[in-house]
Amino acid sequence: MSLASWFRWNEPPNRISQRSPTEMVTETLMMELSWQTKQAEKQQRERENEYRKIKTGVDYGWLVSYPKQSYDISPGERLQLEDMCTKIHPSYCGPVILRFRQLIAEYEPEVQEVSRLFRSVLQEAAEKIKEEEEAKKLARQWNTKNKTSLSLTTFKSRSRISPFISDIKTISEDVERGTQPTRRVWSMPEFRNTK
Repeated sequence: MSLASWFRWNEPPNRISQRSPTEMVTETLMMELSWQTKQAEKQQRERENEYRKIKTGVDYGWLVSYPKQSYDISPGERLQLEDMCTKIHPSYCGPVILRFRQLIAEYEPEVQEVSRLFRSVLQEAAEKIKEEEEAKKLARQWNTKNKTSLSLTTFKSRSRISPFISDIKTISEDVERGTQPTRRVWSMPEFRNTK
């Protein structure tokens, strides 16, 4: 009996992931938020140390021990952010992360401001998604409207009207000939000049 059969290394995994794309997007975006929060906290500590060095002229940084993570988002805010993340389409996950990182690099926010910045990026992406959906809906409506009107124009173009070759008697023909018009049997009433 071989050792490889016990560990099943050679067999492909049956299922890659049992999570839905929405759950994966939410998890990815929330991981990015927590990582950016940690980075902002680290930068804030470094700024405080630099300020103390400048103020006192002495570096006591080797004495200070920092907690693993002192700032945490409140559970209510975390739930709101997760709810907003569920509204993000998987194709927008990458652009949202890039935009968030760009704003973090641009503004260098304090730790408490990171979640607000993240919220603004999510709102911006949700509005963009909504605008694109409305534009697609209008385009679909326009295309269906154009198809029906196009079919009517093709139907009208098939029946050709020739005004000079006609068996239908009109009032203008009778006037041109100088004869009295015959009684019409059309849907419109007959108008005559009484002399």
